[in-house]
Formats: sequence, structure tokens, C-alpha cells
Amino acid sequence: MTIQVRVIAPDKIVWDAEAEEIILPSSTGQLGILSGHIPLLTALDIGVMRVRISKEWKPIILLGGFAEVSNDIITILVNGAEEVSQIDTEQAKKDLEEATNLVEEAKTNKDKIEATQALRKAKAKIQAATVINN
Repeated sequence: MTIQVRVIAPDKIVWDAEAEEIILPSSTGQLGILSGHIPLLTALDIGVMRVRISKEWKPIILLGGFAEVSNDIITILVNGAEEVSQIDTEQAKKDLEEATNLVEEAKTNKDKIEATQALRKAKAKIQAATVINN
């Protein structure tokens, strides 16, 4: 049995396909969804959504939002998303180091918030790279 998954960002539909299993980065931790899941509404954190199709996992980086599960349909509304087919692990590590430095150097609240979001996105890319390379 499959689940219809639709990921919608403000500017486009990022993903619209069927999947066997979904793992979401909810604000309370990782959340697994299979066919027949009870209705659910949850907040999403910045992180990697993993989608299993034909026994193969595909990562998608989500930049926060909400997910609704109902009748084997998952609708995910996000602030932004990146489909990940290939990640340069070395570049991702450099981005993580730069983001860590930005967090340490941030002085204003706005700078701290932006730096923290950059850091969380960089961590998500590293996590997505491990999904791709395993």
C-alpha cells in the first residue's frame, strides 16, 4: 500500500508522488508515516524528510512548515525545500563550518536567528548526504 505525498513551497510544488513510507523532521523528533496512519497535523522543523519508494530512500531537505496526514494522503506545506539528488560532502562540511562560525560571530538577534537557520540547513545537508551515500 502507498501514501500520496505532496510537498508544497510558496513558489512551487516540490514533490507530488506516491511512497511506501515517509520519515518527517517534526518539531518533536523524527516521525514515521506508513499507509493507514491516523489523521495527524504536526509542525515540521528544518531537517531531512526521507521518502521510501520501491525500497529506495530519497532525501528532501525541508525548511520548516506543517504536515497533515489524512486518508493515506500527506500534504506538507513548507517555507522552502530542496530535492537532493547529489550532495558534495566536502562542500557540505565547509558550509557547516562557515555556518558554525557565523553563529559564534553573530551579535544582533537577527544575525543570531539567520546564522542558526544557516547552521540547521547545513546540518540537514550533511544528514541528507548520509542518506544518499548509504
